[in-house]
Amino acid sequence: MKLPRLKTILLTPLVLFGLFYLVGVFMVLQDDRKVTPLVKLPQTPNTVAIFGASGTAGDGILAATLASPDIDKIHVITRRVTPRMEEGIASGKINLTRHEDYLDYSAVIDLFSDVDAVYWAIGISTFAVDEETYGVIHLDFPMQFVNAWLKVSSKNDISFHYISSSDISEDSSAMWARVKVQAEKALISFAQGSKMRVIAYRPDYIGPTKEEAHLGQNMLYWFFAPVGAAVMATQIGQAMVEVTLRGDEFVNGHKLSTGKIIRYSNAYEGRL
Repeated sequence: MKLPRLKTILLTPLVLFGLFYLVGVFMVLQDDRKVTPLVKLPQTPNTVAIFGASGTAGDGILAATLASPDIDKIHVITRRVTPRMEEGIASGKINLTRHEDYLDYSAVIDLFSDVDAVYWAIGISTFAVDEETYGVIHLDFPMQFVNAWLKVSSKNDISFHYISSSDISEDSSAMWARVKVQAEKALISFAQGSKMRVIAYRPDYIGPTKEEAHLGQNMLYWFFAPVGAAVMATQIGQAMVEVTLRGDEFVNGHKLSTGKIIRYSNAYEGRL
């Protein structure tokens, strides 16, 4: 009697998890919401800039912008050069600038006078730093930049695209969740009433580009994707380009979840 009872105790959570997983898959399959591809572009972001292009999300954003026929020039601000950056430099599409101090942009800010949109993907794992340092990287770095950018921009309408995270709250017990929502609020509040719009992207798991992914990351992506809890890094880049192209359709403070990121990525691909 004890052995069957033990099996039941052990198997019940697995069965329940399997059922919840299948329900999630079914809900994703039944979700037929789509974004209609643009027939006429409201505006074209000829020049964009990417911060964090050497990271997981940033590499996907860089790949998407390099492939986009809508973008003529990409400023990449980085500490480290990657093969994809070198490829973009060789093509003439990337203007690469090495930069070390992300609290001081005085040496590079003039590059941004004609930039239409900035795609911000700088980030670090919570396991790598303490809370204070995490806050400096995820909040102070972008705040210092948008403050400097707004002062030099010659454009009438600019947008700042910030990769945040899903399930964030100021009341969360997780440090990263508190910092990310504080950063969102600070950036959106700063842009209020100005010519800048801040758009926040809230992905779940981010799948790296095929060049960067290892087996474990691929397995995680294919586990989470069927239940709508994963997005490829390139899809984030495609969504950012599509959102930028749609201009005033996205007001300051707009937030895109994983599902929305995928739908706007699909709209981008449907237009090409």
